[in-house]
Amino acid sequence: MPQYEDTQLRLMAVHAHPDDESSKGAATMAKYVAEGVDVVVVTCTGGERGSVLNPALDNPQTWENISEIRRAEMDKAREILGVRQQWLGFVDSGLPEGDPLPPLPEGSFAVTPLEESVPRLVELIRQDRPHVMLTYDENGGYPHPDHIMTHNVSMAAFEAAADPDYHPELGEPWQISKVYYHMGMSRARMEAIDKYIVDHGGEPVYEEWLANWAKRRDTFTRVTTRIECGEYFHVRDDALRAHATQVDPEGRWFAASMDAQLSAWPTEDYELARSVIESEIPETDLFAGVRSSVKETA
Repeated sequence: MPQYEDTQLRLMAVHAHPDDESSKGAATMAKYVAEGVDVVVVTCTGGERGSVLNPALDNPQTWENISEIRRAEMDKAREILGVRQQWLGFVDSGLPEGDPLPPLPEGSFAVTPLEESVPRLVELIRQDRPHVMLTYDENGGYPHPDHIMTHNVSMAAFEAAADPDYHPELGEPWQISKVYYHMGMSRARMEAIDKYIVDHGGEPVYEEWLANWAKRRDTFTRVTTRIECGEYFHVRDDALRAHATQVDPEGRWFAASMDAQLSAWPTEDYELARSVIESEIPETDLFAGVRSSVKETA
């Protein structure tokens, strides 16, 4: 069990699959690690049913060893980001396709009862005692069944971990101060980066995504908290590349130049979803309001 000083700031990021931690909030985590914050990533599933999106690795050997490969990729990404990491121990549900959609695999994370999944996360919360939790919104960020279940488990565990009557054998109760949802995939961000690229003589990189946006609400309207972390974008990209089976190195994830990203949108963005302390909105720090309370209790 980790041993902390009373003044140690702590962040827990709960994700559905290995690679999610590197595509959502990775630069934020790298920034806080550099500032001395203890950061732990909780990965709910092993990513066993993920697609192989790197054409160079789409071969029988990869598919035969996908579970071991994805764990090795997670180890590499964790080291790059400088975070600790815990597996929650559930099986990837896959992304069902078809009309009508097929049933989710029996025993997979998305069909696991909360009575089984929530205690596992509560135990980790009580062990690691995070002040701040990062997770997905009610839509999972996008409607993957494991992402939606990650939201459900995270929010239930946030409540349960602080309840002294909830499974007291899992450890002393711990109240997380703040919970944030990732809001990184916004239309406003993609439009800003494409505009910068076009204004500087380049070709837009998000044109197809924007054309398919339709009438969906832009998540940027929900943003309460913007973290300046552009100097860690290269760490984010290195961690994402570590998940080599999941990311095409020639794909859209890396199409926008670093100059365009740093100039047009040098932040990672969040919505403050729950808070038991006061902080003034808008925020520029996930630990706004927490820092003073930690000092007062030290």
